Amino acid sequence: MEDRFRLIYLKSAGSEGSVFKQSSLFIDVEKRTNMPSSSEEFNSQKTFSSEAILKQARADLKHPDPKVRVLAVKYYLEKSYPSIPVLLLQEILSDRDPTVRAQVLHSLIQFPNPTVSSLLRKHLKDNDPKVRITALRGMFRLKEKIDLNILIQFLSDESPSVRRKVATLLGWTQMEGALPILMELSKDQDKKVKKAALFSLLTLYPEESESRLIEAATDSDPEIRKWAINTLDKDKIIAKLPKGKKVDF
Repeated sequence: MEDRFRLIYLKSAGSEGSVFKQSSLFIDVEKRTNMPSSSEEFNSQKTFSSEAILKQARADLKHPDPKVRVLAVKYYLEKSYPSIPVLLLQEILSDRDPTVRAQVLHSLIQFPNPTVSSLLRKHLKDNDPKVRITALRGMFRLKEKIDLNILIQFLSDESPSVRRKVATLLGWTQMEGALPILMELSKDQDKKVKKAALFSLLTLYPEESESRLIEAATDSDPEIRKWAINTLDKDKIIAKLPKGKKVDF
C-alpha cells in the first residue's frame, strides 16, 4: 500500500516561528481510508517512513540557517539515537556553528554509554565556550570519572563562563581532590567565578575554607566583601583578621 507523505510545519510563537516553518523534519503521514491489511504491509510502511525521515534529516542538517540545523538535531537525534548512522553523527558534531554542536552534545547526554562519554571528553577542548560548558555539564551529569588534570587545565580557560561552570559543578559533586581547585578558583580575577567558587567551598568544605572566606571579607570587590561578611560570623572575622586589616561592616 502506498502512502503519500505531506510535510507539515510546527507552529511556534515568536521569532522561532519562521525557523520552524523552514524545517521539514516534522512529517505527517496523510492516511488513506483503507488501513494496512497485514503486519508485513505495516512494517513496509514503517521502514519507508524511517528512510524518508532520515533523508529529510540529512537535508535539514545541511540547511544554511543554524537554527534549522538545531531543530533537526533536537527532533532527529533525540528520537533516533543510537540507531543514527555514526558517520552522520560525526558530521553533525563537526558543524561550523557552535550552537549546533552544543545541541548535539546536549541531546546525546540523554543516552549514557561509552560512545557518548568519549564524544563529551573530546569536546571539552572545543574552541567555543558554550560547547565546552555543555561537555562539562554532560560529564558531571553522567557521573563520569573526570581526570583532575583536565579540571586543572580549566583554571586557565580564557572564558570566565567556563571557569564559573567548573566551580559550580564541583559544588554539586562530592569529588575527591576538588578542594585545591576550588581554592584556586576562589582567587579568580572574575568576581562571578570567585563567588561561585567561594559558595562551593562553603558548601563542601565549611571548615577547610573558613580562612579563605575570611580573606574574602577584605576583597577588593564590594560585592564579594558583602557576601563573605553576610555569610560568616562577624566576631570570627574580626578575631582572625591579620593585624592592620580592617573590614567595613
